[in-house]
Amino acid sequence: MRKFANNRALALVALIGSHASSLHAQGAGDLLVAPTRVVLDGARGTEVILNNIGAAPATYRISLELRRMRPDGSLEEIEPSAANAVEATTLGMISYAPRRVTLPPNQPQSIRIGIRAPQSLPDGEYRAHMLFRAIPDSKPAVANESPKEGVSIALTPIYGVTIPIIVRQGNLSAKAAISDARVEKGAERDSFSFALSRTGTRSTYGRIRVIRAGFEKPLIDARGIAVYADISDRRVVFPVDAELAAKLKGPATIQYLEDIDAGGGVIAELQTVIR
Repeated sequence: MRKFANNRALALVALIGSHASSLHAQGAGDLLVAPTRVVLDGARGTEVILNNIGAAPATYRISLELRRMRPDGSLEEIEPSAANAVEATTLGMISYAPRRVTLPPNQPQSIRIGIRAPQSLPDGEYRAHMLFRAIPDSKPAVANESPKEGVSIALTPIYGVTIPIIVRQGNLSAKAAISDARVEKGAERDSFSFALSRTGTRSTYGRIRVIRAGFEKPLIDARGIAVYADISDRRVVFPVDAELAAKLKGPATIQYLEDIDAGGGVIAELQTVIR
């Protein structure tokens, strides 16, 4: 079982040191990873920094996975045997080391990532996802002292973090558009959603802001919204409480913005009336 936690960039201040302050960290269990997204253009490689913020040493296995985006924005894991030509090429050209690390508490470790692109690689975007999976300590089996009460089973959660590794070949571009924004009543919680479409030769990635006149701050400000090159359209959904749902209704501006690292420009914008 994997558990994913929210970004915890503040806990990584000591870790990133000389790295740019704009890097973000993603955590699961006691592992922090920075950055949370890698984009490689050309033959130069990069590195990802791991940090164990727990109190005891921990071991992690690093691997590459294939994932395809669904229309609801979720990612479907694809077995290597079911990979298409582009996915198989991606797995073959991304190299990384080490593939297993044991991290003492608060001791950063770098994972080197390189590209070995085949000759005459077609222009396009190639993506895999790097998985950092915790390896639980092996513990000796303990005899059940009360056999009459049945079998005793101990479950140990296995934590993992995944980040996309994107390789871009050639002069690629993309555009996006926002449409069909609405608030919907749910059985347990309301939701705000809209359609996000993409055209072009690469993925889009950025933050969503919903702005309404009369409110000092954006009603929604969410990072990490992607439309990968697998698909051209997806639905973006945010669970909201009744108070926020009421505030969202009416004339509003929805913006899809690049990350500050990429310039912070507007990718797409919609002025609409949310109902």
